This record gives sequence, C-alpha cells and structure tokens, in this order.
Amino acid sequence: MPLKVAALYQFAALPDFRELREPLRALAVGLGIKGSVLLAHEGINGTVAGGDAGIDAFVCELQHGALFGGRLDHLELKFSNASAMPFQRLKVRLKKEIVTLGDAAADPTRQVGTYVEPSDWNELIAAPDTLVIDTRNAFEVAMGTFEGAVDPGIKSFGQFKEFAAQQLDPARHKRIAMFCTGGIRCEKASAYLLARGFNEVYHLKGGILRYLEGVPEQESRWRGECFVFDERVALGHGLREHKINDGSHE
Repeated sequence: MPLKVAALYQFAALPDFRELREPLRALAVGLGIKGSVLLAHEGINGTVAGGDAGIDAFVCELQHGALFGGRLDHLELKFSNASAMPFQRLKVRLKKEIVTLGDAAADPTRQVGTYVEPSDWNELIAAPDTLVIDTRNAFEVAMGTFEGAVDPGIKSFGQFKEFAAQQLDPARHKRIAMFCTGGIRCEKASAYLLARGFNEVYHLKGGILRYLEGVPEQESRWRGECFVFDERVALGHGLREHKINDGSHE
C-alpha cells in the first residue's frame, strides 16, 4: 500500500511554538505519522508520511483545527507517494528559524518576493535579463537544476548571505528569479534581497516539487532529479520516486 508524503511550511507568527510541540507530536503519533517537523516563532516547516487518511487528518488539523487556531491558513502543501515509509521515526523540533539564514532583516512575514506560478516560470527564466539562482546546497544542485541557473556553491543555506554580498549587486542585477525544493528557502532569500535593496525579486511558488508535479515533461526546463531529504532520495517529473543507492545523500 503506497504511503502519502506531505511537504509543508508556512511563515506565520507562532509566539507559543514551544507549547505547540507536545500536542503536535501527540497528534502525529495518534495518526501513525513519521517524519520531521520544525517549529519556530516564525512558523512551521516539515515533511511527514503516513496513510492517506492519517496525512489528510493531520493537514486538516494544522489548517483548521484548534491547535493553531487558523494561523496556518496559507499552508504551502505538496503531496507525493512513497513505496515504503521514507522516515524511521517522528521528530518535532524547536528551532530559532524554520529555515536558517541568521539575519533578522529576512522576514517573509513582513516582505517577500513575487510568487511565480510553475506555468509562468519557463517564460520568466528564459528572458535574457533574468538572473536565475538556485538557492539550494551544492550537492543538491549537482543532482539536477534548471537550465542556465547560477549555482552559488554553498554548503548550507546560511551561506547564501555571503554569496549575495560577494556576487549580487542591485545596480547590475535588476531582475532575479530564485528557486528551491519546496519554496521555503526562496521566501527567506527573497526577503533578504529585498531588505538589501534589490527591487525585482521573483521566486518559484511551491518550488521545484510543484513544478515537477504540474509542468508536462516535454515542456520542462528542469534537467536531472530533485533531491529530497528522506529515504526516497530523489524525485523526477510527476514526483516519481527515483531512489539512488550510492550513499551520496548521507
């Protein structure tokens, strides 16, 4: 029986995030869900897996239940399948940030770049005056990326600040389009660039996963596979599982 996988996040004010941890853990355990969820004052980020009914009930509680009280009303969600459970256990962690950049100016709840739907992405990145940046780590980029995208060569997302300071200039780079796996890193990266004086900043809504899910393969400008942080390792067009057994993801 295939399992359902939900990748989810939302930047939202959660000043009570510490108190949310144990009720959220209990909810997931009761529904037979495994995976990883991060909670911080700025929101929630996670990937979880379980049966169809369990995942649906979990997501419904996040969006509409009493636990979050309607604060996750714009939850970014992507669903895919796994042939076997892709997580060994459940982890609910408290963090300073749901995606670590380490700059208070990068606040997606205050300002964020322009979202671009997957159906409009090809046209944007094909424009000669668009600088396309892959905000993921170098090992992820090595597995697959969009044609013509710049690889910042970073080992962790926190290094994006140094890349931007050294390589990007608001006077020269008038239009920037960024992408990442599910959209969360781009939200923070776009907020960071806007805070540094860049005016025209775009990012792929729902990330690579949403693009691979919705854009027909024959029209795709994606090359390679998309690394995912679970035991499936990589997904291709249509979010098909592409397990790689060379240990490179460890």
